[in-house]
Amino acid sequence: MLSLPSVPRRVRTAVGALLLLAALTALVVLPRSDRGTAARQDGAPTRITDGDIPWPGEGQAAVTLEGSGQVLTHGAQRPVPIASLAKVMTAYVVLTGHPLRPGEEGPRIEVDRQAAHEAGVGGESTVVVTPGDRRTERELLHLLLLPSANNIARLLARWDAGSEEAFVRKMQRAAHDLGMRDTTYTDAGGIEPTTTSTAADQLKLAREAMRLPVLRDIVSTREATVPGVGRVANTNTLLGTSGVVGLKTGSTTPAGGNLLWAAKTDGTHLLLGAVLHQRAHTTPAEGLTAALEASRALIDGLRARPRSTGSEG
Repeated sequence: MLSLPSVPRRVRTAVGALLLLAALTALVVLPRSDRGTAARQDGAPTRITDGDIPWPGEGQAAVTLEGSGQVLTHGAQRPVPIASLAKVMTAYVVLTGHPLRPGEEGPRIEVDRQAAHEAGVGGESTVVVTPGDRRTERELLHLLLLPSANNIARLLARWDAGSEEAFVRKMQRAAHDLGMRDTTYTDAGGIEPTTTSTAADQLKLAREAMRLPVLRDIVSTREATVPGVGRVANTNTLLGTSGVVGLKTGSTTPAGGNLLWAAKTDGTHLLLGAVLHQRAHTTPAEGLTAALEASRALIDGLRARPRSTGSEG
């Protein structure tokens, strides 16, 4: 403690107050990154050390280490088409309204004629289904999230809200509640180029989605057999490599390739990331390949990096 024996008591009191104010000011100043932005929480277990992160060479990206309160971004965080990443919000809204316990199949939902007719129409990603068949909620979520079927996204929307338009309004409300201020949903599957978001916003959704055990289990599945449909494979080919345990791909010509991903680090923490707008305006296949490659490099680079404790700064 500072000793001021020759200074009057009122002066000592004023000096002490100034020292306390300076200390409090220092505590609320956060370090800033020249490569990204960081938001910090007191007591966070670890933080990504910022610098020389292998960011994608184009588009935009964002990463966070779960529990750190830190978000790092790269590239202009402006809304861009996200293609089938929209289906993560579709699944989130469905499971919020119709929650499933681990291992539970949920209610049976009748496949309508529209969902059957839309299979193979318009060059979209769809699955062949038979009108009148009754598939469980969990089975339809597998078809939504693994082969990324747009006709199933619209079927679930109609089942949940009566119409796709009403369901999209629920998606938008959920985005607002999650603080996704730069996100606009205009359809349940993401085929519309007007369904847009940013990498930083998609991380907000990823955090909440991975807290739903059923959704977390489905997005970590490489393939599944759905009665009446057969065997379906996950479009996220990074699963099982580089610690990847989810989440969702998305690719169209306007959107390019997109990947919302989750990867384990040392078994204790989960890395979450979004890579958007890779090779936009080429082909969906070229864009998706670029998104997967850029994400793998980013994940491997982050997993190999040292991480600082939350008390540093």
